Amino acid sequence: MADDRMSDGPIGVYEFLSYDDEASIVRPRDPRTIEVAKQVANLIESQMPDARVEHVGSTAVPGCEGKGVVDLQLLYPPNRLDAARDALDALGFQRQASKDPFPEERPLRLGTLTYDGTVFRLHVHVIAADDAEAAELRGFRDRLRADPALVAEYVASKRAAFAGGHTDNLTYLRTKEPFIKRVIASLNDTP
Repeated sequence: MADDRMSDGPIGVYEFLSYDDEASIVRPRDPRTIEVAKQVANLIESQMPDARVEHVGSTAVPGCEGKGVVDLQLLYPPNRLDAARDALDALGFQRQASKDPFPEERPLRLGTLTYDGTVFRLHVHVIAADDAEAAELRGFRDRLRADPALVAEYVASKRAAFAGGHTDNLTYLRTKEPFIKRVIASLNDTP
């Protein structure tokens, strides 16, 4: 299922993954996602120079299996949410068309980028630069990068979604949510 509109910019139209096959959802990390993230960050920052874009999520963590979606956070300065949404729209990112989308006060934009002959799915989380969520996403990524055992546990939580027969995005997310919350809560325990 794709967004109903055509992409207006260099970002392609998002195609949703099927959750019927575990191998398409929990697969080895593609090291090319690092370059994809850099290219997309450059595109966004050229459209909105006062924003900062960071690569977060599974594809930002070496050895972390997952869906292969390149998760980014667009961190905008005070009073620049509208400009951030407009910049992403101008590049061709799409709004969510799912049954439980992020609110427009804290949007998520979707898109794709073709790199090296492969289409990479993109999620751009639009977050105020001073919001605690930005630090949590960064901290979660950094904690996983520093602890291979934690990465293995995270991948196991993803596989558990399929062992439990969950074959939709929302249930998949809810299944791994306790692990994510536990890691984020532990960030305050770090010296």
